[in-house]
Amino acid sequence: QVQLQESGGGSVQSGGSLKLSCAASGGTRCMAWFRQAPGKEREGVSGICTGRGKTYYADSGKGRFTISQDNAKNMLYLQMNSLKPEDTAMYYCAAGAPVSPGGTWYWDWAEEYNYWGQETQVTVSS
Repeated sequence: QVQLQESGGGSVQSGGSLKLSCAASGGTRCMAWFRQAPGKEREGVSGICTGRGKTYYADSGKGRFTISQDNAKNMLYLQMNSLKPEDTAMYYCAAGAPVSPGGTWYWDWAEEYNYWGQETQVTVSS
């Protein structure tokens, strides 16, 4: 059983920054951040998978968000800069099984992940 605990959410003005953190129990896994805004479906924000040497971003966050993983500390991070009101949502940390470098991984599919954190709220005001 993997437990995930997010932190770092809050309220900022447009153009501000926040860094989300996710503490994970258990071993190395593929992980991602998702978000869900009121009245909208959950969407993938960014994903990272140790061993694949690549990070993945939704178009909405490219150039503004940076995902990183500290395997020694079992931590996942999402640095969010230049925040916009449309980034307002509940943000979730997700963890799934490791995927080999040559394997197929649909990082933004919720079905790829077995474990989900509780959520952390991000509110960006204009």
